[in-house]
Order: sequence, then C-alpha cells, then structure tokens
Amino acid sequence: MTGTSPLAVAIQMDPIDNVDILADSTFRIALEAQARGHSLFYYLPDKLSWRDGALTAVGQDIEVKSQKGDHVRYGESRMVDLSTMDVVLLRQDPPFDMGYVTTTHLLESIHPKTLVVNDPFWVRNSPEKILVTEFGELTAPTLMTRDLDALNAFRAEHGEIIVKPLYGNGGAGVFFVGDGDKNLNSLHEMFTGMWREPFIAQKFLPAVSDGDKRVILIDGEAVGAINRIPAAGEARSNLHVGGRAAQVEMTTRDREICEAIGPMLREKGLIFVGIDVIGGVLTEINVTSPTGIQELERFDGVNAAALIWEAIEARRANG
Repeated sequence: MTGTSPLAVAIQMDPIDNVDILADSTFRIALEAQARGHSLFYYLPDKLSWRDGALTAVGQDIEVKSQKGDHVRYGESRMVDLSTMDVVLLRQDPPFDMGYVTTTHLLESIHPKTLVVNDPFWVRNSPEKILVTEFGELTAPTLMTRDLDALNAFRAEHGEIIVKPLYGNGGAGVFFVGDGDKNLNSLHEMFTGMWREPFIAQKFLPAVSDGDKRVILIDGEAVGAINRIPAAGEARSNLHVGGRAAQVEMTTRDREICEAIGPMLREKGLIFVGIDVIGGVLTEINVTSPTGIQELERFDGVNAAALIWEAIEARRANG
C-alpha cells in the first residue's frame, strides 16, 4: 500500500481471460494497482454506453494474481457510471479503427475529472505511424499515399522499402519490397482494395536484423528498453510474429530521441508510451496500448508498472 489514497480504477481492455500473464502489460499494471491498494473494475469496450450525458460501463470488480489458470477472480456484473471513477485505463488493443476512435470520443466526456490514461483526445489525434512525422529529423524517409505513381517513385529512389497499413499493428500486413520486386503493383491493388485510407511506405533499415528496440517512456521520461530480434528470414521483429525479446542498453542516440519527444508526450497526457527505434532511427510512437514492461522488468529489474502508477497518482494529486 502506498501513501496515496486508494483509487477506484476502471480498465477498458480486451478479454482478460485470454492474456499471457507473463507478458501482458495491462495485467502487470493491474497487479501493481492492486498492490498499491487501488480497486479494479474491468469492462470490455462493447459494454461502454453513453445515455443522456452519462457514460456507463457494464463489467465486474476483479482481483488479479500471478497464477496461471487462476489469474483473475470476478465479482458480480454491475453497471458503473465512469464519471464516479478516479482513473480509467484505456488499454484495449488495436486495430485503431472507428470503433477505437469512438471510444476515445466517449471517454473524453469524463476526462480529466476522471483521469483517462492515456488522454483519449491525444490517443485519437496521435496515430502511431503519423505522430512520428512531427519529428522528421529522427525518422526514416517515409511516404503516406494511395497513389501508385508516388509509391513507384519512392521505391525507385530508395530501392528496398517496407509497405504497411497506416493503422495496422503487431506486424500484420507488413511487406518487404526489394529493388526490382515485381509485386509492388499487386501489393498496391491489395492495400487499396482492403483499406480506404492511405498506406505507409518507409525506406528499409537493414539494421533491423540487429533488432527493433522498444523504448518505454513514462510521463515523457525514458525508463529503459528491450530489443526485439527478428526470426531468421524475417524483416519483422514483432513478438506476435516470432520476434525474440532480448536485453539491450539504451544508447546516446536513443536518449536524444527520447529527450526530443518527451516534452510533447508529457504535455499531451500520454503517460505510458513505447517507441520503436531501429539503428538509431525512430519508426513509431505507440500510444494506444504499448507493451514491453514485463520483459523490461525481467531483464533490468525496472518496475515500469510502479512508475506508471506514480505518474498517475501524482496527476490525480495535482488535480
């Protein structure tokens, strides 16, 4: 139990029954909240409702513990007016689609009286692959387009490129296109047929073979990093597609990147953020449901979950 008053915490997330308790960041944050004396109310995004000015959710009070097969105990189902909660954790996984966007609009109606983490306005207005464009000096050459001529010109200039959905996640739909690869036109047809928004192309960074570093920032401050190393024959390092987590040191360049973006994250109420860095190049700023804190704690002993709650408690105390 900490010196702060206990907080009533609601968690908007995907089914908690399905989480890997040894890897899931939301589960670790919930465990830490409970250890600090805070109460937990859990609900699914589909159970969120707005009616006549009130934002409610149907869910259960829960208790969590680090025991496989018995990691959550549920109370009775009940409806809660979320404006009566102290904190709502916005922790559902992408895709960042209109369903996700709509939940940010709804949660904005109770924030900041009820502190929503991360700030729903800035979650909505800071898509991972677009927010990095505010820091062009830190990023790889990037193109967002639906235009085939623009895509071909970008590949002609840079040779090897990566093409991926603008709002994708977990490495899904990420394609490596080499110089002279004859599949680019077909890939363009597939992307424009599946999505109405532009897609993104970036210059391929060969340093990805050494790993795609996930750096964790809490309230704008870097607290540590893990490396994600691609499987043999893969250009993607995401853990969802076979990447391997490994211990890694932060470099001077990593810290320069964090110092450049940290004030913006703090100002926008983006308390828990994970950035992706390949060979000293910033590729994404993940604000929706970042991961990596359990691996960081195992490798380096950094209790990022505690640091997250210290930041939340401080914001609550300061109004």
